[in-house]
Amino acid sequence: MSTGPISEQPRFGITEVVVKGFRSARDVSFSPGQMCALVGEANAGKSNLLAAIRAVLDPAAAPLTAADAADDGGGPITIRVRLAGGAEVALEGSPGRHAINGPESLPPVLFLPAGARADAVLAAGNPEGAGAAPALEIFRGALAPDPPTSMAQALTVIDALESCCSLGLSGLILLIEEPELYLRPQAQRYLYRLLRRFSLAGNQTIYSTHSSAFLNVVRLDELIFVERVSRAGTRALQPEPVTPDDDFRVMTEFDAARSELFLARAVVLVEGLTEKLVLPFVFAALGHDVDREAISIIECGGKPNLPLFARICRATGIPYVIVHDSDRRASGKLVAAERALNALIAESAAEGRAVVLDPDFEAVAGLAGHSRKPERAWREFASRPSAEMPEPLVRAAELAIALAAREGAR
Repeated sequence: MSTGPISEQPRFGITEVVVKGFRSARDVSFSPGQMCALVGEANAGKSNLLAAIRAVLDPAAAPLTAADAADDGGGPITIRVRLAGGAEVALEGSPGRHAINGPESLPPVLFLPAGARADAVLAAGNPEGAGAAPALEIFRGALAPDPPTSMAQALTVIDALESCCSLGLSGLILLIEEPELYLRPQAQRYLYRLLRRFSLAGNQTIYSTHSSAFLNVVRLDELIFVERVSRAGTRALQPEPVTPDDDFRVMTEFDAARSELFLARAVVLVEGLTEKLVLPFVFAALGHDVDREAISIIECGGKPNLPLFARICRATGIPYVIVHDSDRRASGKLVAAERALNALIAESAAEGRAVVLDPDFEAVAGLAGHSRKPERAWREFASRPSAEMPEPLVRAAELAIALAAREGAR
């Protein structure tokens, strides 16, 4: 099953979305690719953006209501999508009084809402063409038997997509909320590969997610980071793709645990397992739980990888702190390679958010020797009094807590 870059395939579907005055989306624009993930916290507005796309492609089936007006009042609503080939579809007006302008033939849309997996909806377009009718029949047939559990409902989505892929159906836009719902991690990874295969076959998939299994860090341009700012409403950030020099490194270094950083309010980037195991105790000493605060401690697989992870965080707008050893020798000197790497990390740190452990973690933590370091550090910090936590680690935790609180208050 191919999981190669989507952008190499012929484009189909929507190439640009502009939403103004619709629910929380007062002024949002983004450019989805053949596969596009909307990533963000609950109530950020991800579902609103999917609803806006459905509304412009089928205003008859999803008419505007008073609840669709921007949350600061009943002002005008504008939703525009540009289709591959250059045609534009626009919905403009207000609830009860709006007009739709665009080509007569619209691409068919299959909408799978999170709250009603059994309600696959053909939103727009010619149901006789481009595989729309067979796809709708497949989904209705898979979901119609009224599965007894939510897990069974989720698995029928996999079955339906497998059928669509095996038949080579193309020419559809799939909008799906939280495809990971009720699926174990293995099934999530498999469904993600199915969605990529479905998109590569000449379809387009736009989905919202809270699962790192559905986020492809190698294809940063497929990710749209959605946040809700109190006064500005929903905003969307679309990062630039990783460079050709970094794509293989990113692919090999980012697993599901590390991709969790995309779903965090703040991130602490550390060299290895020891710091990852120890830092939760430091946060606890300050009265904070990293999971409750939505802070991820990301082990980057070594000090040389820290600048790469920092660039990813910076490109996606995720606040981060870097913690690393200075690796200063007993003589007080740094070899040229370490000096250059430290300078690169300092340059990668946003607003001075690099905390240097001088000369290394063992010295700062008061641990003698390097053997079995992760285990010894974990046992030591699990019982260490709060007042004896090392100052540099406390400073790193405090920085991360402040960043997470700032994000949570937006």
